[in-house]
Amino acid sequence: MIQPKIFIGFDPREDVAVNVLTDSIQANSSIPVQIAQVRLSQLKGIYERPESSLQSTAFSFSRFLVPWLCEFEGWALFIDADMLCLANIAELWALRDERYAIQVVKHQHKCEPGQKFQGMPQTPYERKNWSSVMLFNCNRCKALTVDYVNTASGLELHQFKWLMDDEIGSLPAEWNVLVGVEPVPNNAKILHYTLGGPWFKDCLSMDRAETWENARTAMNHPLMACQ
Repeated sequence: MIQPKIFIGFDPREDVAVNVLTDSIQANSSIPVQIAQVRLSQLKGIYERPESSLQSTAFSFSRFLVPWLCEFEGWALFIDADMLCLANIAELWALRDERYAIQVVKHQHKCEPGQKFQGMPQTPYERKNWSSVMLFNCNRCKALTVDYVNTASGLELHQFKWLMDDEIGSLPAEWNVLVGVEPVPNNAKILHYTLGGPWFKDCLSMDRAETWENARTAMNHPLMACQ
């Protein structure tokens, strides 16, 4: 059995979100999974890209180092920090298709320029949010060298200009549901709080905030008295 190798983007402002997401993946998985975080503090001397005024998270571009971190071998899944897993991640892992270099939910997310959570920029572009859940076929993503990730434009990276279009496969929409942007279907498997989640004070009224809060509360199990 090939264990899912999962990388979660890390931003210090979303520390609690990363922990809740990690627990939700583990709690719903029917198989063992390996979970790591893409932390800039662990990529010093490797990721040297200057911070951009257009990026809204610390991992906006470092996410594309996942195939390099896997030595361009096997498969790996990248997930944004601002998500909650409601289903068995083994189902998503089973969708790996060797015909493709990468598989994503191909959203048609049209937005206006402005701000979202914590005053962060909301930037419209084609293929927006495709890179928030990426199933990498690492051997076919060798264009994502450290040098390329450090120097390519943001649009080159997020619009997958480093691939041919027929190398980009689709994932079912329920694996990346944009909360507050589109209706949440009953079969949603990953909720994506792309406009900001309830771990931010200015997002406490976000749709499905109670779902995330219930998951956070479930992590704080009271200690059982020793018998």
